[in-house]
Amino acid sequence: MAEKKTSFKVVADNRKARFNYEIGETVEAGIALTGSEVKSLRAGKATIAESYADARAGEIWLVNANIPEYLQAGRFNHAPKRPRKLLLHKRQIGKLSGAVEREGMTIVPLKLYFNDKGRAKVELAIARGKKLHDKRETERKRSWDRERGRLLRLKG
Repeated sequence: MAEKKTSFKVVADNRKARFNYEIGETVEAGIALTGSEVKSLRAGKATIAESYADARAGEIWLVNANIPEYLQAGRFNHAPKRPRKLLLHKRQIGKLSGAVEREGMTIVPLKLYFNDKGRAKVELAIARGKKLHDKRETERKRSWDRERGRLLRLKG
């Protein structure tokens, strides 16, 4: 049998999240968007660097994600930083909101992309914030891995 090949177009990537947070479990969620937001995303214009997900009244919302206005939409445009509802199963919502309330975790978006069916998805992670010494340790480890790779290339 032929293997399934997952192909998706990444629109926005939150690279700082892996530096600022210890990433735990990840979940894929759909996003409720308007037409002009989808057009803007297809053009590849979005940032999720300062965004986070919040649990309100039994729903999960993506807050502070910036999807700029689509110029050709005219008066039917959207607000760039409006909160957007995330589409998850009830069990997933309970798990995410429980981790935030009980354990003091944060729900951080890692990627915003279109899946192989053309649907806009966001990859969420349950994360714990790193302290300054943890960030230094991560930087030290990354630097050593880079240096070790360089030395092995020179040897072999």
